[in-house]
Amino acid sequence: MPVVDITSAARNFDADPYSYYAALRAAGPVHRVGGGSPDEAPCWLVVGYEEARQALGHPALRKDWRSAGLFPEIEATAANSNMLEADPPQHTRLRRLVAREFTARRVEGLRPRVEGITGELLDAMAARPERSADLIEELAFPLPMTVICELLGVPDLDRDRFRVWSNAVVAPVPGVVGNEAHQQLSGYLAELIALKAGAPGEDLLSALIRTRDEDGDSLSPDELIGMAFLLLVAGHETTVNLISNGVRALLAHPDQLAALRADPDGLFDGAVEEMLRYDGPVQNSTYRHAATDVEIGGTLIPAGAVVLVSLAGADRDPGRFADPDVFDIRRAPQGHLAFGHGLHFCIGAPLARMEGRIALRRLLERFPGLETDPAAGPPQWLAGSLMRGVSRLPVRW
Repeated sequence: MPVVDITSAARNFDADPYSYYAALRAAGPVHRVGGGSPDEAPCWLVVGYEEARQALGHPALRKDWRSAGLFPEIEATAANSNMLEADPPQHTRLRRLVAREFTARRVEGLRPRVEGITGELLDAMAARPERSADLIEELAFPLPMTVICELLGVPDLDRDRFRVWSNAVVAPVPGVVGNEAHQQLSGYLAELIALKAGAPGEDLLSALIRTRDEDGDSLSPDELIGMAFLLLVAGHETTVNLISNGVRALLAHPDQLAALRADPDGLFDGAVEEMLRYDGPVQNSTYRHAATDVEIGGTLIPAGAVVLVSLAGADRDPGRFADPDVFDIRRAPQGHLAFGHGLHFCIGAPLARMEGRIALRRLLERFPGLETDPAAGPPQWLAGSLMRGVSRLPVRW
């Protein structure tokens, strides 16, 4: 079976990965591809919807790469001690401890603050005399960054440094392993946790530090760093792209934008779900590996192989969604995989949805003439096959 390149080196991959996934999917649901693993060695990519759901929930496809001896060029840090890189029973234990504190009530309690921060950011945009801005710099990045920092209780986070580290982790320069960013971020978070332990508050990080299970279990120092890392990075990166990708989709489809403006109460929640399906914030899951031989979609994946599940490919599968390349805010996209599926379904999905709905609705209400800035030049796409989005989104109104 030939190996297909899915890296930034492939022609137009960053601009249009969906064409690659469609071509692969037309030939079958599972393929060998290049560029999926950190050393860019070939791995297996699942692009079919039903096969993706199967893979995301398959007990033999594991996430703990350290115990399997994978990626020896990567030096594990405390940041890797998180539930996204763990398997049961360790994953079960970590998720249970976090779920005790990261509750629906705590998330819903953030709604007034999300509204307030959004209003402040839009006020600042409206005050710009040039009537133009980079929407990521002015709204899509600062909103989720502020919310997750306040949720965790670290409002004084050095956001410029953190943004550099986070980008190096989720959208690394091709050929560069992000060891240094992981190490620096782990050290920074260790200092934050030590400060928080000495002066606890009512925030989530303080709650995680003091939480105890019924049997007295608690998070270790490394696990606290790993959890803070996961919540901070995943808690803002995905929402940045949800907001910016959603705006790009609406501006590229003026008929859909007009319909949404005409009936926001009836269409907005469904529109956000369609944004997640059509051009979601995460292209492919993080790495899994086959603990044994695994058959997915009629293809035998050998034990030890690295596996990626294409959320983007699955959510454009015509076997699941009619006319999948059409952006239709009236669609019923239930079952999309933008937040994953199974054990590792995104624990922050309710918060991301809330932020996306509030930010996008308030943006459209505040700027009825919003449009892409024609002087902006071509999009600057995020590199690689993990995240999906742009690094800048110049708009005017």
